[in-house]
Amino acid sequence: MTGNESEPTGGVGVPLQTAAAASVGSSVDAGTQPRHEPGRAVLPAATRRAGSPGNRHGDGRGPRDRTTTDDESSSRSVLDYLRFYPRVLRASLGDHDIVHANYGLTAPAALAQPTRPVVLSLWGSDLFGRYGPVSRWCARRADAVVVMTEEMADALGPVDAHVIPHGIDLSLFRPLPAADSRARVGWDHDALHVLFPYAKQRPVKDYPRAAAVVEAVRSRLDTPVRLQTLSAVPHEMMPVYLNAADSLLITSSHEGSPNTVKEALACNRPVVSTDVGDVAERLDGVTQTRVGRTDAELVEGLLAVLGRGEPSDGRDHVRSLSLSRTSERLAGVYESVGR
Repeated sequence: MTGNESEPTGGVGVPLQTAAAASVGSSVDAGTQPRHEPGRAVLPAATRRAGSPGNRHGDGRGPRDRTTTDDESSSRSVLDYLRFYPRVLRASLGDHDIVHANYGLTAPAALAQPTRPVVLSLWGSDLFGRYGPVSRWCARRADAVVVMTEEMADALGPVDAHVIPHGIDLSLFRPLPAADSRARVGWDHDALHVLFPYAKQRPVKDYPRAAAVVEAVRSRLDTPVRLQTLSAVPHEMMPVYLNAADSLLITSSHEGSPNTVKEALACNRPVVSTDVGDVAERLDGVTQTRVGRTDAELVEGLLAVLGRGEPSDGRDHVRSLSLSRTSERLAGVYESVGR
């Protein structure tokens, strides 16, 4: 089962699940949903036995068909997640070996099926956000729990969680010529571009703070500074936008292990971020990156990376987070509950 309350396609975990399942001789049956449609269920992601048809997407889309969105109304409701249960139950009575609930609110439906072990992956917002109690309750009852950071593992208390951050497709996210990337996305070549890679309306991402930081930076530089946001951008275009940017800016109030930061590092892009999730760990020792706790620190950090105008050396620091390496670790979790 894939998805989360803010990124309605929820496909980011599917490539990792697919690779992990393949490494143990199985396949993934996954469903994604391009936008919020009340009454439309999402097919669960579950590990099938080898030889069964798999990697099927209920709406005909693959993992890379995920898009960004600026529409807050695209979030799924709790009722939408409850509607998953009949499909989960039917799937669990078939030839699946494991049900993998890939977000906290998908876990109740996964746990309600009576026949298959459940692996629960938590992303961060589902643990530290308003539905945290639901995720904690489900984590105590799942056969295995996967989290993105040590902080998340600590927050689960007695639950013995596996810390496996989402991997990165290093073949997709790679350095590209900045000028060519800007031409493709239509950005001005005579300005500095700061990328805020989330929807403006998502409160946890704190777009107003990002706008205030960029405005303060703009007032201290002679070169124009543009704050860029994304809406309905296909996943395969994300490397182009990242390479077109002079810096990524993250102002979230909380995160787990944000994929966008790791993807930006894979593209050797500068990153300035609040101290959330595992970001400080990911940026430790990486050139052209800054972590700030206050607005003033974020402003100074952004001024510093824009002033140097150089790429980071982030790619060397995220090679261990390739999809192949992280999928091997997830495969070990599947094997531990599927015996």
